[in-house]
Amino acid sequence: MKKNVFEQMAKKYDTQERIELANIIVNEVREELRNSKSKSLLDYGSGTGLVSLEVTDLVDSVLLVDSSEQMLDVAQAKFSRQGITNAKVLCTDFTKETPELNTDIVLMSLVLLHIPDTKIILQALFNLLNKGGKLIIVDFDKNGKINHPNVHNGFSHDELKKRLSEVGFKSNEVQTFYHGNRIFMNQDASMFISSSVKE
Repeated sequence: MKKNVFEQMAKKYDTQERIELANIIVNEVREELRNSKSKSLLDYGSGTGLVSLEVTDLVDSVLLVDSSEQMLDVAQAKFSRQGITNAKVLCTDFTKETPELNTDIVLMSLVLLHIPDTKIILQALFNLLNKGGKLIIVDFDKNGKINHPNVHNGFSHDELKKRLSEVGFKSNEVQTFYHGNRIFMNQDASMFISSSVKE
């Protein structure tokens, strides 16, 4: 994943299409976050916060983590505009180093497909979750029409469950919740939400 691609995109990242897709994801994620008022949420690969800044009311605190400083600058500008007081940002890449952090919930929305070695990141996220913590992943279902050197062409539910179990997660539930036109590299695609627990 070329970091500078996202740096260049940051200012123009929040397009109408991205916002609409994020809103669909937000509705699904809000369901997963019921009864999480006392919990901390870490949004890994948060970008400009299109998803996590819409759920700050459901959790105690939100940490937006991204490897692009520009994306996080855009997110921070939203904090003051939207009066958000329980969110912070951290610029880092967990595939290179994992800081000393702990959290109750990790959210990864349309990020896993950009990470070449999914096992490394899933292990890093598992390690920083508190006992009883939850990992929520939103991503694309496997899609044979997509072929790109830097992006996975989605994930099969069984493949993902297997990988999550390998790093230690339990009760891995995965379900497809949305089908859309031209939402994945200009192809029609479906998105899933997966929820896993660290016991």
